Amino acid sequence: MNKITIALAGNPNSGKTTLFNALTGSNQYVGNWPGVTVEKKEGSYKKDSDVTITDLPGIYSLSPYTLEEVVAREYLLNEQVDVILNIVDGTNLERNLYLTTQFMELGIPVVVAINMMDVVEKNGDQINIEELSKKLKCHVIPISAIKGDSILEACDIAIEEAKHGRLIPQHMFSGEVEHALAHIEEACVHSMDDDRQRFYAVKLFERDEKVLKLLNLDQSVIDHIEKDIVHVEEHFDDDAEAIITNERYDFIEKLMKTAYVRKSDKKLTASERIDKVLTNRVLALPIFALIMWGVYTLSIGTIGAWTVDFMNETLFGEWIIPTVETFLIDINCASWLTSLVCDGIIGGVGAVLGFVPQMFILFFLLSILESVGYMSRVAFIMDRILRKIGLSGKSFIPMLVASGCGVPGIMASRTIEQDRDRKMTIMTTGFIPCGAKMPIVALIAAELFGGGAWVATLAYFIGISAVITSGVILKKTKAFAGEAAPFVMELPSYHMPLIGNVLRTTWERGWSFVKRAGSVILLASIAIWILMSLSFDGGFHYITEESGGNSVLEYIGGIIAYIFVPLGFGNWQSAVATILGFMAKEEVAGALASIAELSRRHGDIAAPRNRDRELLPVRMPRAIQRFHFLNLRHHCPGVFQKFRALFGWRGALAGSLENDDSQRILQLLDGLAQTGLTDIKIIRRLRDGAGPLHLDGIFQMLRIHAILLL
Repeated sequence: MNKITIALAGNPNSGKTTLFNALTGSNQYVGNWPGVTVEKKEGSYKKDSDVTITDLPGIYSLSPYTLEEVVAREYLLNEQVDVILNIVDGTNLERNLYLTTQFMELGIPVVVAINMMDVVEKNGDQINIEELSKKLKCHVIPISAIKGDSILEACDIAIEEAKHGRLIPQHMFSGEVEHALAHIEEACVHSMDDDRQRFYAVKLFERDEKVLKLLNLDQSVIDHIEKDIVHVEEHFDDDAEAIITNERYDFIEKLMKTAYVRKSDKKLTASERIDKVLTNRVLALPIFALIMWGVYTLSIGTIGAWTVDFMNETLFGEWIIPTVETFLIDINCASWLTSLVCDGIIGGVGAVLGFVPQMFILFFLLSILESVGYMSRVAFIMDRILRKIGLSGKSFIPMLVASGCGVPGIMASRTIEQDRDRKMTIMTTGFIPCGAKMPIVALIAAELFGGGAWVATLAYFIGISAVITSGVILKKTKAFAGEAAPFVMELPSYHMPLIGNVLRTTWERGWSFVKRAGSVILLASIAIWILMSLSFDGGFHYITEESGGNSVLEYIGGIIAYIFVPLGFGNWQSAVATILGFMAKEEVAGALASIAELSRRHGDIAAPRNRDRELLPVRMPRAIQRFHFLNLRHHCPGVFQKFRALFGWRGALAGSLENDDSQRILQLLDGLAQTGLTDIKIIRRLRDGAGPLHLDGIFQMLRIHAILLL
């Protein structure tokens, strides 16, 4: 059997990814589309390894308005695609069929899979599959991706259609438009294959800039077809692109009249009844806050706290480290090697891995909220707030993704059409606490705030308030001034989460966290051990309880500690941990654990194993300040790399500095002082490095946040 490529395409939230996971199982890999950083998923059909399925980005049309639409269009036009498996949301049939009409013009065989048929039937609506198939002149099959109904049959039909080769597109427009398209085909694209002419003729009629540039037509030819286009525009009293759009919807409207029967009564669906509460103008935000509190209570407190205590105190503290240490001593291993393995590698990496169960619980709960359809509503809810700073609810989607990791959060921002909104979203998304910051938050919450889950919840909403505060400031600049783009989003129906998809998403997010522990954090732990175990006092030597001496790391930390004095945690241990956190945010916890373990061994502190409370600021104002700094601080190298890929080195440096909180907070408070919102004394003390803020200053800052949110 020859190799077959199936392009899985459809609107966002149509169930495309769910179907892709069901058809490929674990036989898939993730990469990037050539030349861009849009995620590319491919997999082998689990029934036939000769069939490759490509999961295209979710798009609404083949017009190049977003990077995803450009990527999808170029793939369908330039790659050897044998068949398109078009996923259509049966609950939003009319809107989804718009993209289908464009696929029909590509000359590629199309199989339409009407998804969510179980929801359609539950609502009492009816779809005439045979009539749809007859009018669209392609195979149409009802499926339910979540339940797995008919999904293999849909793929098998697509494979059979691929064997028939390419098709000649059907005509569906009115006489005037078809007449103009015929002239364009004859004048411009007659040398192309017959199956390609229709698509390019339509795009030339719409004056598509990318197609005009690609075909590189003579100006005389362009002037010739322009007369036909202008004639049609005068006839319809509209511009060419709008005429094509209206023609498509006219075709769809006629199709819906014969193929779709909506239940006559106006009874609200279950999703609509739920939305009456969850998206209520008054209750929406409190409910969202309550839900996030529940998520963090389970992941950071209660279950999550128990898992961390077990991992740190029992698994690593009582089982692994003592067992390994005893084994190394029994085989007469050198004391320095024993210390390196137990205190440096296992102690440092283990301190971070101890938070892995918490991360998996957090990602699991967030994946459930995404799968049931609630997080799409949150974007709608946040639109009202973000619009006040010149953004729309669409900008909240990257921020939501960034709660797992900032890198895919930045990648998700490219679905935003306006360049101003997209850049502003990218620059502020880093404030949302990602999974890598959760070990820091959990550590501070456990050691300084009694382990309350409210600390993690507060961290999330402080991140959102920082986004809004930054947006208020950026909107005052010339580069980001202007109104927000309109926000249009289809809200998927609520449904039970598919456990396989939830577990797969949880694993993908959690595994990326674990991999860093085996690379960056491992190397950092070894570096910390080396610098903590060597001293120049009394000659270069390895530190023992007998020899003593200040470590090399202590000298280095003492030099850089002054940078953090204005923030209230100027001891060398905290400074070193914070600097190492620039490589990987979670390394702050790992570094503190390694330093505490080695300090205990050297006799500097009487710290229990895997505890570093002695190294954290104990005064509550300082604790709050460090919590804010570590929660909001700038990008990790992965995010910085995505900045560079999008904006170049100059833009990446600007974006990183823009997110540097020590500088941004000073600028923010300076600006607010001019409006009379805060006390000038607080600002001067920060700016002049006169020491930490007192509690009244902290509460004043919180009051500022509240004012800006309102």
